[in-house]
Amino acid sequence: MSTYKSKTIATWLALLLGSLGVHRFYLYGLKDKLGWLHPWPTLVGLYGVQRMGLLGQDDQLAWVLIPVLGLMLSLSMLMGIVYGLTPDDKWNQAHNPGLPIRASGWGIIIGMVLCLMMGGICLMSTIAFSAQRYFESQEEAAKAISQ
Repeated sequence: MSTYKSKTIATWLALLLGSLGVHRFYLYGLKDKLGWLHPWPTLVGLYGVQRMGLLGQDDQLAWVLIPVLGLMLSLSMLMGIVYGLTPDDKWNQAHNPGLPIRASGWGIIIGMVLCLMMGGICLMSTIAFSAQRYFESQEEAAKAISQ
């Protein structure tokens, strides 16, 4: 008999530890190949944050690495929203075949609202950071050419 996979727990795992793939490991086990692809871009992005802290805002490698972290965080928030919006009967078919349907409560709604809020913040911050760095580099290139 398989264990019950809660939609609420999957949503909250995506919110709290989704960029490390914990939500996928919860649903599909430790043999999930996509789950093992989650930690690497997250760690690369965290390395970019560390580089920027050590070397300052002019480090160009950090410019490339930090948006990877933002995209991974945004992706995990999106997955939390998708999990939460999946109807209970379809969730049960996919993750709990043969087990009785359990109705979702307020926990999943709160988790989805937080995923939406954090996902929006992460995505907009990533876009703003990338655009700012791009335009700053273009301005520096124009100054170098004019001199």
